[in-house]
Amino acid sequence: MILTPIEISTLPLLLDRFAASLAEPARGVFRRIADPRAAQRASGAEASAHHAAALKLAASFGMALLPGSPLLDFGWNGSALRGATEAYVLLHEIAHFQVAPETRRTRIDFGLGPGPETGDGAAAERAATIFGVEREREEALASLLGILWEVELGQPALASFLDQNWLEGAGKPEAATHFTTVLAQLRRLDLIDRDGRPRARLADRSAIGL
Repeated sequence: MILTPIEISTLPLLLDRFAASLAEPARGVFRRIADPRAAQRASGAEASAHHAAALKLAASFGMALLPGSPLLDFGWNGSALRGATEAYVLLHEIAHFQVAPETRRTRIDFGLGPGPETGDGAAAERAATIFGVEREREEALASLLGILWEVELGQPALASFLDQNWLEGAGKPEAATHFTTVLAQLRRLDLIDRDGRPRARLADRSAIGL
């Protein structure tokens, strides 16, 4: 959910302001996200193609798939992904799978507690093992990684960037620092390259203490 609604007419200015607050290589990565044509969600046949591409990526990571919506129980039940949801939601779940330490890849919703589409919130809450700042940090990592997968797959990444509030406070040092810090952490995890292109691998967090 966008914290502060953004008028389409002001979007180019906000994008330029955010870009100007970043140094390289973060600025270059952001420029790849900030395609104004990617500010709107796909529909129809294009949305179906995006959904198929997301399911194919999930399968490439060995994530089993279940029919039906996450509202039936969970987005990720510890062993399988509910497939009847939007492509960007699937890519976000894939990013969580990549980011999570091995011990939490087999937990409901990766041990983070219920997400926006979780149907059985009580069970997801009982399965949670991290909270507070640690949970927020992991959510940020998965958010940005999922967005970078959208860029890689030619999907509307800017729409997710807006929905997930990365432009909140655009132009202020805090917004730029947050983006740059999360990007650097994804690099340390070897989940993206210098240009922000996602790598098809799982994080070994124990190796770097994250």
